[in-house]
Amino acid sequence: MNRPLCIGTRGSPLALAQAHMAAAALKAAHGLSDADIEIVPITTTGDIIQDRPLAEVGGKALWTKELDRCLLDGRTDLSVHSMKDVETIRPDAFRIAAMLPRADVRDRLIGAASLDALPNGAVVGTSSPRRAAQLLARRPDLQIVSIRGNVATRLGKIGAGDADATLLAAAGLDRLDVQAGVAIDEMLPAPSQGAVGIEVRTGNNAVRDLVAAVDHAPTSLCVWAERRLLEALGGTCHSPIAALATLNGDDILLRAEILTSDGRERQAGEILFTPDDEGAPGRLAALLLDRASPALRALFAG
Repeated sequence: MNRPLCIGTRGSPLALAQAHMAAAALKAAHGLSDADIEIVPITTTGDIIQDRPLAEVGGKALWTKELDRCLLDGRTDLSVHSMKDVETIRPDAFRIAAMLPRADVRDRLIGAASLDALPNGAVVGTSSPRRAAQLLARRPDLQIVSIRGNVATRLGKIGAGDADATLLAAAGLDRLDVQAGVAIDEMLPAPSQGAVGIEVRTGNNAVRDLVAAVDHAPTSLCVWAERRLLEALGGTCHSPIAALATLNGDDILLRAEILTSDGRERQAGEILFTPDDEGAPGRLAALLLDRASPALRALFAG
């Protein structure tokens, strides 16, 4: 290329940190200099709308549509995404060409030493249907209120007393070098949590090949398994879903759970399969839905 490689990213501190991670990986893989890469911050609708849960105003596409427009228009050559914020089914115009090594997949509890340490009736702030349902499944006495914003904003809200506690992704806190919270091992994360993906225009083979060189194959295998499960479940942004795929020798172990919004019903399962068995996540999804009550199954009719 006779100009810098332009990386599109949201403008939040965490998104910028992840874009710099992608830039560093590309520089190391191809011997590029700082002058060879330009990071282009882009304000997304999801960054602008802060007073409502995303599920009420358009879901995950609010994080991607402006980045997509810049990629299609040629303003950028690739986009860097938190994979858990990327819609399950993407337009054919784009391809995830690489994923960086996955970070800590767990949530961290901010505001208490453990879930059990939260006082009876404590107020927990989260806009995640998955986190809310998992919390209520374990602690039905908790009060869930919606809070949104970047990491600093949400930490500030806890400090200001807007809620007693919240849950944040450990990966995001680590990438921002924020030492806060206690890791929660007993809760499965959101599908793709902790993974950073790099997306390119379909057909742009030169950029695709550049990006493919930094792909972390174990992360890609596991995240694609989780995304195939999501697709098979047919959930929406309102559907509480947790899933985690890990490598077990040469096989993939996929664990998942679906819940009602109030946490009163939880169906969980797991499946061990070879990486070439692309139908396995769908079989696990079918098992969970077969076990579910009509009320729980209705959350996955999309």
